[in-house]
Amino acid sequence: MKKAHRILGMAALAAATGIAGAAIAGPDEDQLVVNGEIEMVTETDAPEHMENVRTIYSGWRFRSDETQAFQMDDFDNPGMLGVEQAEEAWNTVEGSEGNSCASCHEGSDSMAGVRAVYPKWNEAAGEVRTLEMQVNDCRENQMGAETWGYTSGDMVNMVALLSSVSRGMPVNVAIDGPAQETWEQGKEIYYTRYGQLELSCANCHEDNYGMMIRADHLSQGQINGFPTYRLKNTKLNGVQARFKGCVRDTRAETFSPGSPEFVALELYVASRGNGLSVEGPSVRN
Repeated sequence: MKKAHRILGMAALAAATGIAGAAIAGPDEDQLVVNGEIEMVTETDAPEHMENVRTIYSGWRFRSDETQAFQMDDFDNPGMLGVEQAEEAWNTVEGSEGNSCASCHEGSDSMAGVRAVYPKWNEAAGEVRTLEMQVNDCRENQMGAETWGYTSGDMVNMVALLSSVSRGMPVNVAIDGPAQETWEQGKEIYYTRYGQLELSCANCHEDNYGMMIRADHLSQGQINGFPTYRLKNTKLNGVQARFKGCVRDTRAETFSPGSPEFVALELYVASRGNGLSVEGPSVRN
């Protein structure tokens, strides 16, 4: 019955997008180990708050063998070039305070585990913050430096560095307490249909994951691998830039990266991956 429901959903999605030739092809059974030593959890029980999905999968499990291979060795992963550039920025003094990132945090490996819990509630600011927001707070208030653009290359590289030192650690985003209201807002956005195509995030990544539509293999839309190097545009991409593209593809007026709407959506989507390993920088189509 569940399979029949998903077939009907796939047919509806194909009809809405004007794409023919959809087929079922679920996640593979390959296991991700990076550099022969960092074991990644790419499949686990869904968090209790997910009502319609029992098992969650990393997007890596939906990619071709060739694409998967890029992520299994840092020498082959083009996203690691951004990590190297961020390491230089980490140690570079900027701004009026004469500080670098290393002035407060020592080596970048001192940030291990941080990526796994973001977005998170910031008590002093009274808001949920993404890593990008926290990086810019540090640049402005600790370094006296200019803030980076939310989806700029410098910012995406820095978030990739912070992700890389947390690889293999389980995503553990808190959604209770003061973060709950923002989480609820993100959930509402996730299930809201947008644009001329009247599609929600859930239509693709919950109702129809595992489907092949032409050459695209729909994943569950997990973001534990972000920033991700996309072979399509040959660069590292931040998660909210991907959100923007997805909403735009529904032929809707999209939200802006860093907006309250996308911050809420990131918190909700990140929580759907609780239990999967931090993978960034990952490689995807």
